[in-house]
Amino acid sequence: MEAILKVENLKKYYKENKAVNGLSFDLYDGEILGLLGPNGAGKSTTINILSTILKHDNGEIKFFGRNIKENKKWIKSQLGIVPQELAIFEDIPAYKNVEFFTSLYGLSGKVLRKAVLEALSMVGLEEKKDIKPITFSGGMKRRLNIACAIAHKPRILILDEPTVGIDPQSRNHILQSIKRLRDSGTTIIYTTHYMEEVEEIADRVIIMDSGTKIAEGTLAELMESYRNTRIYKIYIDSTSFKYMDRNKFKYDFFYEIEGIQKVVFTDNCFSITTIKEIENLDKIILSLVDRNLKISHITSEEGNLEMIFLKLTGKKLRD
Repeated sequence: MEAILKVENLKKYYKENKAVNGLSFDLYDGEILGLLGPNGAGKSTTINILSTILKHDNGEIKFFGRNIKENKKWIKSQLGIVPQELAIFEDIPAYKNVEFFTSLYGLSGKVLRKAVLEALSMVGLEEKKDIKPITFSGGMKRRLNIACAIAHKPRILILDEPTVGIDPQSRNHILQSIKRLRDSGTTIIYTTHYMEEVEEIADRVIIMDSGTKIAEGTLAELMESYRNTRIYKIYIDSTSFKYMDRNKFKYDFFYEIEGIQKVVFTDNCFSITTIKEIENLDKIILSLVDRNLKISHITSEEGNLEMIFLKLTGKKLRD
């Protein structure tokens, strides 16, 4: 299958900070590509470069075989961008919002009106077209944000955390809209802090950390690579830290236990990645009890994207 976007050895530096450091990947026609990484991984910088907002220092980017440096204006016409920050006017009706942004791509008259109504329908806001978004819920504003980006029918849609801070019903509506867009022929790059969203909608996943790609594949391929791994989540009663600073608590002792690969401690919870075949939970519990830590409860997970992410980065996605 021919890639419609090729990124090769992409680099972007801010003085000593290597925000993107040798990133390479392809995007294929008709897919949803999930882009994951902890804060500071380089996701936003990558998105801003692909969106033509930011210039890269080194590397090559080609959209549909055309280099981004020589074809910036044409490439922008092929893209739809949904930024994390809302980019709508709250004091004019929803219809006028979409109409304004779509007209920037040269649409006018009946073609423009049809495109605006189709975009509002796609996100479920056709009945709210004459209402000013200042009265909308956070989820409805996010949906309008998407409508403004898709009305000109971009070939590639880039969404940067489009479901931040909204209710579950609105999140589900947005995810269903994104799947419909994919089914209608739009190719999508999707970044999020919600692992379950990527599991629901992504065809392929790229995991970034420290400006580089550390894993890539379909969900099935990634799961197969880590099928022998389990993650224990051990929640500690907050009273255990009454007389100690949890931020200074050292947990290197875990690595003395056979099978343990990664340990992360956040929000009173130890996330411990271990080899599935090795039975070591008793030793893990004993090591905590010996240090006067009271266990609230324990869960065990295997074969999900969060586990893979934790094992690769040593961090939770929202860290």
